[in-house]
Amino acid sequence: MTYIFLGLLIFCAHLFNAWFSRRRIPDVLLLMVIGIVVGPVLGWITPDKLAGTGPVLASLTVLFILFDSGIDMRLDTVRRYWSGVVQVTLYSFLASMTTVTLLGYYVVHLELQPSLMMGAMVAGTAAAIVIPLARQMRVSDKTRVVLTLESAISGVLCIVVTLAFTEGFKMGDISVGSMLGRVLASILLALLLGTVGGIVWSSMMDRVRKLQNSMFLTPAFVFVIYGVTEVMGYSGAIAALAFGLVLGNPDYFEMSFLRRLKMHRMTRLEAREKSFFKEFVFILKTYFFVYLGICIPFNNITALTFGALIAASLFVVRFLLIALVGRRNSKEDRLTVSMMIPKGLVSAVLASIPEQVNVTAGEILIPGATMIKYITYSVVFFSIIICSLLVLCTSRYLVKAQEEVTWGEEECYEG
Repeated sequence: MTYIFLGLLIFCAHLFNAWFSRRRIPDVLLLMVIGIVVGPVLGWITPDKLAGTGPVLASLTVLFILFDSGIDMRLDTVRRYWSGVVQVTLYSFLASMTTVTLLGYYVVHLELQPSLMMGAMVAGTAAAIVIPLARQMRVSDKTRVVLTLESAISGVLCIVVTLAFTEGFKMGDISVGSMLGRVLASILLALLLGTVGGIVWSSMMDRVRKLQNSMFLTPAFVFVIYGVTEVMGYSGAIAALAFGLVLGNPDYFEMSFLRRLKMHRMTRLEAREKSFFKEFVFILKTYFFVYLGICIPFNNITALTFGALIAASLFVVRFLLIALVGRRNSKEDRLTVSMMIPKGLVSAVLASIPEQVNVTAGEILIPGATMIKYITYSVVFFSIIICSLLVLCTSRYLVKAQEEVTWGEEECYEG
């Protein structure tokens, strides 16, 4: 029965994807509905049964989505909009964290530090959700770069800031300087490791392709880069993105010392290799969203209510923020970036940390840990629902506008 379900799921995913193309209905939403039906509604699959495989599946999905996005990006486009990416990411993260903190403190009645911690958990965006939706909407290069890099960088910010608050609870003090240092180290060193790995692998690909069944070797090397970066304490997701960016733009990384090392010239990925990676990402994405639907906690009405309120507030704040910092961009561009703030894997994983800290310590170090977990899960659920509905309501307008408008190359997100 399990194998029948898994096979039918892939068929349904392709049908949903085709349906989205014609009717502008997000396949993400439909896949989550399947997860909700087989999980919370019918009880066929529970999160406990997926305790070992769920997090691994989620990590693989984020890893390959960012890697595939890096391949499709053009480096000159990234350089052109980099300052805008940083601006949107930082402003959005701070505004979202502040909003959730205030709601947690004044509405949910958590203490201040737990409220700040919950704010950090849900202040970022989910690459596994944002990137597939952006691709299906056929957004401009500028918008895709902003959304992709924001999701990667904000994920790092969520993890580092949340863990800094965790250490603060344990030690009784939170060091802002140490927090900033960890953020910069995690991003910059991960970029360095991913870039070096991409240069080495791109220089070896001519030889690698001569081996039998070599198609799987590039994904295997992505695993190595991701794993080494994570073991060193940096962001494996950022490293995977940088690795893909190098493979997609080898001409920018040609270096004379590679010839002295008797390494072949850097080569591009072939069309069949890119097609293989995209199909692999599609399968992982399908199972990931069904897994998310299975994990939604429908047995806590209070947490669901607070989660819905927080998720809706985050979208309102995001729309206001982008209206301010993106004034020089087109209306369609601002609208697309404004609604792409669903939460996902990072928030769901971080949500369980407060409970784990309390269990390990044998005392209540973080008050309201269980409520934080359930509210965060609810925010993830409702943010995906709201984002999907907004995409559904606006996609036809955006597609029509994108067909009529030629994006100005001089435009960027600047305040």
